[in-house]
Amino acid sequence: MSKLTFNTLDNLNHFYPAVAAVVSVRGGERPNALACAWHSALSFRPPLYGVLIAEKRFSHHLIVEAGAFAVNFLPFEKAEKIAGVGRNSGRDLDKFAAFDLQTEALPDALAPILQDAYAAYECRLVERHPCGDHDLFVGEIVRAYLDESAFDAESVLAVERLHPALYLGADLYTTTVEAPPRRLRGK
Repeated sequence: MSKLTFNTLDNLNHFYPAVAAVVSVRGGERPNALACAWHSALSFRPPLYGVLIAEKRFSHHLIVEAGAFAVNFLPFEKAEKIAGVGRNSGRDLDKFAAFDLQTEALPDALAPILQDAYAAYECRLVERHPCGDHDLFVGEIVRAYLDESAFDAESVLAVERLHPALYLGADLYTTTVEAPPRRLRGK
């Protein structure tokens, strides 16, 4: 007999954990940032990355106006910053000041790149698709920034040196364990 039982569609957090990211944007009177667990690489050529953001979010219209955004990946030790930008609205406060978000000095960057990031993608908005209660923003990655010490020779995140912030849903964060990764290949 199956151990699965019927579940309502009220709470769909079953696909987590997901790497938490901070999406940043220039726009309006000041830059803004929001936490995002719904994001994904979409294509290598051209290099496309997608983020899903609800229209009610303050950053939504800023991305539309700016035509650009950045996706910043922060380590688990910065999870409080991720949670802070996720649980507060840029309508109400300057998140960069409130959560001490320092940016790289990149005057020609399309969007703020966070100093705490171990990787960041600077994206030019190329498409926007409504997807239910969220919009999928498709950005072409125009520049990628990496802390090379966080990656191995194959450009794989070295989780024995840097632990990514993983979002579990319901405001819960975790990270990878100390065990080394195992390379598994199907037969």
